[in-house]
Amino acid sequence: MTAAVPPPDWAAMLGRTSFIELDARERATALLDDGTARELCGPFDRIESPWLEPQGVVPASDDGVAVVKGRLGGRPSVVIAIEQAFQGGGIGEVSGAKTAAALSLAARDNRDGIPTSAVLLLETGGVRLQEANLGLATIAEVCSAILELRALQPVVGVIAGALGCFGGMSIAAGLCTRLIMTEEGRLGLDGPEVIESEAGVAEFDASDHPLIWSIDGGRQRTRTALADVLVPDDVAALRSAVIDAVGRGIPGEHRSRRLGEWQARVRAVDPADPPDPPGLAAVWAKAVPPRGDR
Repeated sequence: MTAAVPPPDWAAMLGRTSFIELDARERATALLDDGTARELCGPFDRIESPWLEPQGVVPASDDGVAVVKGRLGGRPSVVIAIEQAFQGGGIGEVSGAKTAAALSLAARDNRDGIPTSAVLLLETGGVRLQEANLGLATIAEVCSAILELRALQPVVGVIAGALGCFGGMSIAAGLCTRLIMTEEGRLGLDGPEVIESEAGVAEFDASDHPLIWSIDGGRQRTRTALADVLVPDDVAALRSAVIDAVGRGIPGEHRSRRLGEWQARVRAVDPADPPDPPGLAAVWAKAVPPRGDR
């Protein structure tokens, strides 16, 4: 007998404040404690990409990244939010430099006795095509800065919106201390359109939304341990999850260093007969040995 699905809590759904509907600056401010948010290197500083206008693209005066410092649950923190509405959240030289510099400054604060954590709000397709190699280089700097800071304080990633997190920034997401997703969020190294264009529609149909979310969506990424927490699209729920993630501190071993676990998961899958998404979660759950044997 199939278990009955509980009816939706319409009062809770109607009373929530959607995190996804906010822009990057609003998202960052909403996570921080009231009255503590202070933006660094904001739009009035007009630090723009010099590479977009010559290619016919109107630049953004903050290059699509908001860096907001404040307190999170009473603790010093910096929130770095990518604006999904500008160039699909693409990372270029300036936006990447802002991100890497903010993380490095947080690490410096820690060494100076100010325990500062970081939150990355990841809504991005990866490198901005107009800046190609410059974008790749700056994502490498971002990854390096995450590794520097996560040894001192948690670096929490959040993937909330349907744009998702792909490309080089998905590697940055994988380096985060903890990763929080909503059911609407997506995470993958290559986007569905990229896979379809390279390998054909038989490999991945980019128009099949249920297929895409069954593989890249937040629920599946949490089931398969590529993300840690699944939360609803609600400001209060996300803020609570982020505060909890920071409060857990630095783990004994970060996900990206648990190589034995991931090797066991890869070996458990037969590429000639791959499981469907629900089956993958079950296969991977069985593949990982008990913690003492990892």
